[in-house]
Amino acid sequence: MEKIRLQKYLAECGIASRRKAEEYIQEGKVQVNGKTITELGVKIDPDTDIVYFDNKKVEKQNEKIYILLNKPIGYVTTTKDQFNRQTVLDLIKGLNKRIVPVGRLDMYTSGALILTNDGEFIYKVTHPSHEITKTYVATLKGIITNEEIEKLRSGVEIEDYITRPARVKILKTDTDKNISRIEITIHEGKNRQVRKMCEAIGRNVMALHRSKIGNIGVKDLKIGEWRYLNLKEVKTVIGF
Repeated sequence: MEKIRLQKYLAECGIASRRKAEEYIQEGKVQVNGKTITELGVKIDPDTDIVYFDNKKVEKQNEKIYILLNKPIGYVTTTKDQFNRQTVLDLIKGLNKRIVPVGRLDMYTSGALILTNDGEFIYKVTHPSHEITKTYVATLKGIITNEEIEKLRSGVEIEDYITRPARVKILKTDTDKNISRIEITIHEGKNRQVRKMCEAIGRNVMALHRSKIGNIGVKDLKIGEWRYLNLKEVKTVIGF
């Protein structure tokens, strides 16, 4: 078999996305034929080379699994947590296949999260060049103005970065409770981006829920529930 890059092989085996696999390699978590690899660019022959990740043998999984979870607040989006907090994998019961989250939702954000063992799918969904949209519903303190909405649509500065244009609409304002609810659709996926965008216009986010990834939503799933995605839905997410 033709040799392939180590990070690609790890992705194809469902360990993580290529970018995350590169981090694992540089952190010394990957061994090939008993030797720890820390440099990128190493190629392997999947038929003859033996690869270990975190001291467990890596094997290619033929069956691809795609799960849509409506993540509750209070769970971290990782496979294991150094502080022993509950992870999203604790919600997926009865599955004996290794899966990993596609991207992240912070601990205090609920909503749509895909988990899979398909590394190429992870790459296509998370890499900015593919511009996969993510739609959020944010509850904000105060009554948002049209001027603030236009700023979000045009792009705001968060840290040293100007956000790309976003789709934003007001869903509800409540003067008695002094809150606003907006829907915002982005395709960049920077760390805590929606929260930071709202903070940039002077609004604190009281609650945040991701309602859709691409055109796949979680309105038919209760919080904490999950289901398998079919092949048609998988292709819809990545635009094929």
